[in-house]
Amino acid sequence: MDLAVWMTYLGVITALILFPGPVALLCMHHGLRHGRRRALATVVGGAMASLALMALSSLGLGAILATSETAFLVLKAVGAVYLVYLGVQAWRSPSEPMADPASEVGAVPAAHHSRFRLFSKGFSVGISNPKDLLFFGALFPNFIDLGQPQWSQFAILAMTWLAVDLATMTTYASVGSTISRWFGTSRRVRLFNRTTGGLFMAAGGALATSHR
Repeated sequence: MDLAVWMTYLGVITALILFPGPVALLCMHHGLRHGRRRALATVVGGAMASLALMALSSLGLGAILATSETAFLVLKAVGAVYLVYLGVQAWRSPSEPMADPASEVGAVPAAHHSRFRLFSKGFSVGISNPKDLLFFGALFPNFIDLGQPQWSQFAILAMTWLAVDLATMTTYASVGSTISRWFGTSRRVRLFNRTTGGLFMAAGGALATSHR
């Protein structure tokens, strides 16, 4: 792959990933409630979802989704409902003050939020938007030279995306963990829960009303 093409791709995806979306919001939320180390499971879950969507797009499923209105609407509805569900959960989360961030443990007992559960939530949010499948299907062809082996180029694009995604989402989780010290009162925790819950529900509503 030509270096200039790769640099252009790097600039494009960095700008895209830095813009906060549902996965970034979830990483920050988990960073605040569970600490940076535990929230890394959420980060990895979201990154694995992106990798799965890239693979599906490379297999042509993105093109199938683009031509099937019914499949797109069903997947979009599932994704929207899941985001709203997360919003309701966040809205109704306990309002106990956060523990010391240095302990890497949030107000909710760690036993009730295993790393696998956090990973699962990150993966579910990351893969719940069918528009991302279309996005990867439309993005990658612009940076692949058909005159060269395509799978090696796809691997470079995918690994570059994962590197930027992991670094960015880890930063969001770290920010969430850092600001947890500001949530030492029930009132502030309640405000945080309702703010993040409202943002998740808004994201679900935006997905439900969006077009391809």
